[in-house]
This record gives sequence, C-alpha cells and structure tokens, in this order.
Amino acid sequence: MKFMGYRRPNGQVGIRNHVLILATSVCSNLVAREIAEKVQGCTHINNTFGCCQIGSDARLTTKTVINTALNGNIGAVVVVGLGCEGTEPTHVYDEIKKTGKPVEMVTIQGDGGTLGAFAKGAEYARVFAQELSQQVREECDISELILGMECGGSDTTSGLASNPTVGEASDFIVNNGGTSMLSETTEFIGAEHVVAGRAVTEEGSEAILELVRSCEARAIALGEDIRGGQPTPGNIEGGLTTIEEKSLGCIHKSGHAPITGVLQYADIPEAKGLFIMDSPGQDVESMTGMAAGGAHLMAFTTGRGSPTGNAISPVIKITGNKTTYNKMPGNIDLDVSPIMDGDSSIKDMGEVLLKEIIAVANGKPTKSETLGHKEFCIYKTAPTF
Repeated sequence: MKFMGYRRPNGQVGIRNHVLILATSVCSNLVAREIAEKVQGCTHINNTFGCCQIGSDARLTTKTVINTALNGNIGAVVVVGLGCEGTEPTHVYDEIKKTGKPVEMVTIQGDGGTLGAFAKGAEYARVFAQELSQQVREECDISELILGMECGGSDTTSGLASNPTVGEASDFIVNNGGTSMLSETTEFIGAEHVVAGRAVTEEGSEAILELVRSCEARAIALGEDIRGGQPTPGNIEGGLTTIEEKSLGCIHKSGHAPITGVLQYADIPEAKGLFIMDSPGQDVESMTGMAAGGAHLMAFTTGRGSPTGNAISPVIKITGNKTTYNKMPGNIDLDVSPIMDGDSSIKDMGEVLLKEIIAVANGKPTKSETLGHKEFCIYKTAPTF
C-alpha cells in the first residue's frame, strides 16, 4: 500500500510540510506564536518550560524540543530563543542542522528584542514557506509510516469497538513493515502482564513490567496510590468500573503484533515494528512525546468525546459511541458504533480506519486540524527551580 508524502534530504518522509517555529523556552513563546500566525504554512509549539529545570527533567525538555523538530512532518525550522535559557537555542539549532533539515535561529536578546526577533524570524519563515510550497509529494510505501495511538475520555465502547478498530489498523501497518507506538504507561496498570507477554525478547518483557512498577512507585513516593485515581470520574460515568477494566480495553489499540521494544519519552525508534513509549496518561503530554518520537499521525479513540489535536501530527478521532458522535460531529472523524450495533465487524471498521489513515497521509485534513487544535505540552518529571 502506498501514500503520497514529502521526501526529506536525509531520506525521511513527512505527510505534512510545516515550517516549525520552535520556541526553546516559555520566554520565546509569544514571538514564536506571532510568527506562525503571520506566515502561512507555519506551525508552532507552546513550550512552557526550557529554563530553571534540573538534571533529567532539563535534558528531557531539550530532547523533546529537538526531536519534535526532527519529525518528518517538519520541512524547515526557525528556532526562536530568548538567549540565556537552559534549553540553549544554539545547541538546538546545531542538532537540527546536523540532519540536513533547513534551519535558522533568532534570539530575543540578540536580535533587537521582541519586535526585532519577530521581524527577523518572520522573514526566515517566509522564505522557508515559499520554498516548501514548491515541493511535490511523491509515492511512499506504508512501511515508512509511523502511527501514534492514543485514547482519552474512554467509556465501555472504547475497549469494545474503537480501540480494537485501531488495533486492526496498527496490525496492518506493522505487518507491512511500518511502525506504531502505544503510549500512556498508567493505562497498562492491571494489564501489564498481557502487554509484557507480547514482547519479542525477555529484556523487552521485563522493561514493560518495570515501566509500570516505576510509574506506581513515583506516585507512592508522593503519597498517592495511582490505582485510587483511576478510572477517572468521566470513565466511571461512561461505564468503566476498575483500572484493570480500563487498561484491558486500552491495550486493544495495539492489536496483536509482537512488541519490538520500549521507548523512553520522546525517543525516536531505531527499528520498525510496534513500540511501547513510556508516557503519562495525560493526552496532550503523551501525544507530544509520540510526535517527538516521529509519529506522522495519531489515531485517538474517545468514548465521551475529545477535541484535542497536535501541533505537529494530524489526529484522527474515533468513537464507538453513537451519541458522542452525534453530539460532536465537528470533532470526531470516524464513527465505529456500527460494531456496537452488530451492523459491522471490527475487521471491517479497521479497514475503514486504514483508508482514513491513508487519506490523511495523502493530505486530507483531520477535523482537529481544520479547527486549529495544536495542543502541545512536554512531560515534566521534577519541580522547577
């Protein structure tokens, strides 16, 4: 199966051709946003961190910022920094430049303050946008596609219909040489033994179990039992009764393919196949990690409804709840409730979703894209100092 994508200088593929206006810290968000809003063809990230972080937390922010820029959907980058932040603009610029991706840099301190940095950055963005507009899509194999998988606002239809539908599409992509990512470590709790049993190596199996152990240990260290906070009130109202029930439904998104390996948050996979990414259960933070990991697009299941999008990767919303689809038709891309009604099979709906994935890869905008949803938030592992 083929799709039409943008070929990058390093051989990478993208399904969008954004100029990324990349804020390296909270101090440069305004300038980055103003440039992206002024110049057509640009997107930006809302980076609320980038300074006064320590140790692994600081390194995680820097890694996520850089790897976001390396996503295949990004054709060129304008790095926008303050000039003295912890996530150093020059370091970010240098790492992006190594890949051959077009990149320029401005700093507010070094380029005349807010207005000077805006003017210089906007001109860089304009040139990049014009150049990218001339690039023509070319045929790419599905083996080059990377799918991120997410769920939010789950209900009983999620585990019964929409999540298994995503699993069918994921299996097809992986079985044809592509890559998919399952995130949200908190939503393996109670089902981690099932997930671990699908790892291709003993080391991978143990790594999955350790993700869950570490996740629970962090919560207990803060005086909280994470099992007491799940399911959420919305999940309970939607018919889910225990965290185990929620998790057993969640993992259906991964289908039946063997698990190739485990990724830390925002890591880029070095092989093909199905991967587990260690991330929180918070939708925006989880999708931010997968976009940094290279996901071209996301399949997002929701029983109760969610408008969330992503600044880098298109998000396809799927629900198995007919009432939710009827309430939020402007947000939900695919209604798989015929599974619940007995009018369609999971396999058939998986094929419908796969067709939608290819259409989006070919350029069809998702509903979250048309509405301008560009949510972005980096996972934080330590207090700010």
